[in-house]
Amino acid sequence: MHRDLVDSYDEELELEMEDRPLELFQEHALDGSSEEQYRRRYFRELFRLQGELVKLQDWVVHTGHKVVILFEGRDAAGKGGVIKRITQRLNPRVCRVAALPAPNDRERTQWYFQRYASHLPAAGEIVLFDRSWYNRAGVERVMNFCSDDQYEEFFRTVPEFERMLVRSGIQLIKYWFSISDEEQHLRFLGRINDPLKQWKLSPMDLESRRRWEEYTKAKEIMLERTHIQEAPWWVVQAVDKKKARLNCINHLLGLMPYEEVMHPSIALPQREHHEDYVRHPVPLEIIVPEIY
Repeated sequence: MHRDLVDSYDEELELEMEDRPLELFQEHALDGSSEEQYRRRYFRELFRLQGELVKLQDWVVHTGHKVVILFEGRDAAGKGGVIKRITQRLNPRVCRVAALPAPNDRERTQWYFQRYASHLPAAGEIVLFDRSWYNRAGVERVMNFCSDDQYEEFFRTVPEFERMLVRSGIQLIKYWFSISDEEQHLRFLGRINDPLKQWKLSPMDLESRRRWEEYTKAKEIMLERTHIQEAPWWVVQAVDKKKARLNCINHLLGLMPYEEVMHPSIALPQREHHEDYVRHPVPLEIIVPEIY
C-alpha cells in the first residue's frame, strides 16, 4: 500500500514535470538500491522512452502506419497506468484510447466485433484498447454474461478476425498484464482506503476477487486458443508497476521499425503591431476571483 501511495505521488510529478530537469536523472542515480535512487532511474528511463514514443508517433503519421494495441489483464493489474504513460506526451489526434462501456441493448444484438470495429485506426493512427473484444473470453465467461455457444463462437471467430485486421495493414499487438493474487489484494485494499481511488472499484471488481481462480482458468484458455502467429500474446510481469510500464513501452518500441522523421526548422514569426489597435479591458464581473 505504501508503494501504491508513492506511485500516486509520482504520477502527479510526471504530469507536472513538463520542463524535465534531467540533471535529476544522471547516471550516478543508478548506483545503490534505495527507493529514491530507484525512482530517479524510473523517471529518467520513462522520459527517455516517452521521447522515443514521440519519434514513433511521427513515423506512424509519416508512413501512414496503422496500429492497434490491446491491453488485457485482471482488475488493478496496471493497464490504465501504462496507457496513461504511453499517451501522456502524444497527440490525441494520432494516438487515442478506446475504453468501451458495457454494451447497450442494441449492441447486444450486433455481431460481437461490430462495436470494436468502429474504433479501428485509419492511416497514421494508433488506437489503444483498454480492454477489448477479449472481454468475452474473460469477464463475460466468468460472470456468465454469455452463453456457451457464444463463448465457443468467439474462439472460432477471433483468430480469423485478427488475421483480417493484419491482412488489411493493421499491426495488432496484444498485452496481458500479469499480477499475483497477493498484489491484487493489496491494490484493492489501497483503493478502498484512498478516497481519490474508490471510484475505481466497481461491484464487478470486488466479485473478481472472489472468483480469482475462475479468472485464472479463463485467462489460460484464452492465451492458449488465441495466441496466433499473426498476433501473438505478450505477457507483462506487472507486480512492480514502474518496471511494468518501462518494460511494456520498451517492448512496444522494439516491435515497430520506426525511425526519426526529420522536420524542417521552425522559426517563430514576429508579432505584428498595429497603431490603430486598442485592447479593451475585460469586464470585472466575468473574471474568476483570484483566491490562490
